[in-house]
Amino acid sequence: MPLNFLKQESSVFAGVNPFEVSDYVNQHVGSHALRLSTNSDTSASLNHRKAGSLDLCRLSYGAQARIVSEGLPDIYHVQFILRGHCHYALYRDSVSLPAGHVLLINPDEPIDLTYSEDCEKFIVRVPSTLFNEACIEHRWFKPNESIKFNQTPYKFEEIDSLLYLLKLLCEEAESGTATPQMLQHYNRVVASKLMTMFKHNVPLETPTLQSVSFERLVQYIEDNIKRDISAEELATYSHLSLRSLYMLFEKNAKTTPKNFIRQKKLERVYSTLMDPSSRMANVTAVALDYGFTHLGRFSEFYKATFGILPSESLKTRQGKA
Repeated sequence: MPLNFLKQESSVFAGVNPFEVSDYVNQHVGSHALRLSTNSDTSASLNHRKAGSLDLCRLSYGAQARIVSEGLPDIYHVQFILRGHCHYALYRDSVSLPAGHVLLINPDEPIDLTYSEDCEKFIVRVPSTLFNEACIEHRWFKPNESIKFNQTPYKFEEIDSLLYLLKLLCEEAESGTATPQMLQHYNRVVASKLMTMFKHNVPLETPTLQSVSFERLVQYIEDNIKRDISAEELATYSHLSLRSLYMLFEKNAKTTPKNFIRQKKLERVYSTLMDPSSRMANVTAVALDYGFTHLGRFSEFYKATFGILPSESLKTRQGKA
C-alpha cells in the first residue's frame, strides 16, 4: 500500500530551517525541544491537517535531529516511520524503529527521540478523551489509572487495516467536503481500532448479564444509600449498558433501578423513624438525611409503601419510648 499520508494541499513547510518546523509542531502537535547534530538550513518539511479531535502530521527535519520532551499531558502520539529510522530512549531501555514500524507513546512519558537524517514520520496526535469514550462506547473496563499502551513497536504489515483507515481519514480531511460530524465518526473508529490492535492495560471483555451479581449491586446501593445514586452510576459500577442494567433489575426486582433505590431509601427511613434508639428528632431531618428534598412527595411515597404517614411512624416510636 503506498503510504502517501497527507498530500500537497496539506503542506505547511517545504525546504525550510528545521527550527521553523519545530516551532510549528510545538504549537499544534506537542511541546518539545529540538537539538541538531549539525547546522542545517533549508531541508525540513511538514504537512499538517486537523481531522476532528485528531491532528495528522507528516514531517522530516532533513538532518539528524533529537527531540526531547518531559511528556505531554492527556495526549497520545502514534508515530509511523515512513523513511529512515528513529531511536527511542525510554527510561533504561531503548527501541530502534526502522522504516515500516510504528510506536504509540503514552501521555506524561518522557520523550527522547533521535531521527536519522533521512527520517520521515507520520504522527497521529490522539487526545486521551477519545480512548476514554471508546471504553464507554464498547463497555470496556477502564482501570482507575490512565490507559497505558505497551511500548512495543509493530510492523506495518501487522496493522494494514489501521493504515488503510488513516489513509482514508487523510483523504477525507483534505477533501474539504467532510463535515465535523463525519470526522468525529472517523475519530471514534480510529481510537477503537488502536485499542483493538495495540496492547494496553484495558481488558476488552464485555460483561454480560450472567456475569453481573445483582446482590453486588444491591450491596453497593445499601453502602451508598444516603447519596443520590443514578442509574448511570450503577451502570458504570457494574460495567453494563443502561439497557442491560434495566433488564437486570426487571429480572431480579420487577422494577426500575430508580424505583428500587427509592424503595431502599424508604425502608431505611421507616427503620429510623421506628427505632427508639434513633437520635433523629423529626421527620424532615430523617427525610433530608436520605436525600428526599421534596417533602410532600416523600410523604406520598411513604404512605403508599407503608400505609401510614411518616409522622405517624414517629408518633408510634415516641409512644413506645
